[in-house]
Amino acid sequence: MDHNPDRICVWPGYFDLKLSRRGGRRVPKDAAVVKPDLEGLFMAAREVGLRKIKREESTSHPRRPHGREGRLWVSASGAKEAIGAGSKEEVLQLIGGQWRQMQRDERKATEAATARGPKTGDRRARSQRKNTQQRSSFKKRSGFKKK
Repeated sequence: MDHNPDRICVWPGYFDLKLSRRGGRRVPKDAAVVKPDLEGLFMAAREVGLRKIKREESTSHPRRPHGREGRLWVSASGAKEAIGAGSKEEVLQLIGGQWRQMQRDERKATEAATARGPKTGDRRARSQRKNTQQRSSFKKRSGFKKK
């Protein structure tokens, strides 16, 4: 691909919480996410306010050729006018902070949904629920003694 100084290349591996800075993480730990993928990166970049984005799937980072993580090309001038970020590091930190917040909100929503339990009309999910108070007639064997 031709060199274009207006483009910023953003890899999902830059946001991996399990990687060290030496291993390839480019953002601080409070802006890193647990399992970075291209779809999440794209959604976070859109949520931040970036509009000039090009997605390349199944491309591998030169230092991680075994993983086909993909990458985003972000317009530097578009980032400057949309979110006021002048450097790549600012863009990465804004995307990372938004992505982490999105993951946190998603995790809270799933925890709240599991705490609520199944819906009233969902018979299949309700039958899967284990209730120990109903099964009081069941006696647990204390051991495997022969009589």
